[in-house]
Amino acid sequence: MATPSPERTWLTVPELVEILGVSPSRVRRLIDDKHLLGSRRGGPLAVPADFLSGNEPLSELRGTLIVLGDAGFTDDEAIDWLLTEDETLGAAPIDALRSGRKTEVRRVAQALA
Repeated sequence: MATPSPERTWLTVPELVEILGVSPSRVRRLIDDKHLLGSRRGGPLAVPADFLSGNEPLSELRGTLIVLGDAGFTDDEAIDWLLTEDETLGAAPIDALRSGRKTEVRRVAQALA
């Protein structure tokens, strides 16, 4: 699998607390409940900024994360897939989700199972 683009912005829990206007425990609950997905690569738990829409989690993300989990993806593998350009989609899946292509992204994700 290709690696995600390095220019993506990552947000730590304290940054998410400020952006979302919630407590650190609520941020962790959003991650646990798959509304967001984070990773501890190279430091503290962080979430890609692309997983937010304004000051809330991207609504299309949760269902896609569930599909990826059902396909056997670990959290880190799911993040990598979402942030890496996909030939079938012609874009990174997260960018396709953000542009309203939820059904297409989930279809590609289901095919990975």
